[in-house]
Amino acid sequence: MSKKTNKATTGTDGGLVSRQYAKRSRIGEIWHRMKRNKGAVISLGFVALLFLLMIYSFLFISYDQVTATNPTLRFSTPSLEHPFGTDDLGRDLFLRTLYGIRYSLLIGIGAAAMSLAVGLVLGAIAGYFGGHIDNLIMRATDILSSIPGMLLGMVIVAVLGQNLMNLLIAVSLPSIPRFARMTRASVLTVSSQEFVEAARAIGKSSFRIIFTEVVPNGLSPIIVTTTTMVGTAILVAAGLSFLGFGVPVPTPEWGAMVSAGRAYIRAAPHLTYFPGLFIMISALAINIMGDGLRDALDPKLKR
Repeated sequence: MSKKTNKATTGTDGGLVSRQYAKRSRIGEIWHRMKRNKGAVISLGFVALLFLLMIYSFLFISYDQVTATNPTLRFSTPSLEHPFGTDDLGRDLFLRTLYGIRYSLLIGIGAAAMSLAVGLVLGAIAGYFGGHIDNLIMRATDILSSIPGMLLGMVIVAVLGQNLMNLLIAVSLPSIPRFARMTRASVLTVSSQEFVEAARAIGKSSFRIIFTEVVPNGLSPIIVTTTTMVGTAILVAAGLSFLGFGVPVPTPEWGAMVSAGRAYIRAAPHLTYFPGLFIMISALAINIMGDGLRDALDPKLKR
């Protein structure tokens, strides 16, 4: 009898499928759905490669290597010795591009984290308490949204000074309203659920309910927004560096490298091609990965 029962539960395709899904964790289920999007998987692989190259640059590429000049090698075209060629001072463009990964990823991830931290708190408070607090926070974010992000970033760097920390602030500040509105919408959706009323009934404080009950249950759209924000931050930081408001020279940052090479774009186009290509592909890969993550987290797309 036991053998027949075991066969009935495991011998059919439906039984095997149900057991397979029963063993799959939440992260495993997300990865299972994300694998169906080939573009997202390829983009995830490229982002992983960027992180590996960044680790390589920390271990094997020094600041002296990327800033050392050699006038005899000025404007060398790409070759086996110098895969990306050299710039107007004879510096190896390949090493400088790899070294610049750390700045672009640091700015992208750091700016997204700073915007998320501030916007999450403001949006959660506005959505949960409502009333005058909601109006005050939302009107403040409306004012901040009305200022063009690039212009606001230029003003912040010009006032505070040109360094990496101020660039992070300049890139992250214009994105705070986006996170605040996203979090507020998620909180408004979740705060009316029964488990929130149960938490109030047992005497939990408002802030404990917000950050232990409400926010964790509305994180899916916030996670996707954070992912896409990384790609946007890389583009904004590169734009500010291109305009001279980014990381101070001679530090190799992709936007600054494109800006330095534009004067020689006809005679030595490789000076702008390679850092510009890294900017484009990195932002594109992160955005495609974010789209794939959005589809994987959307319960309506479950199969």
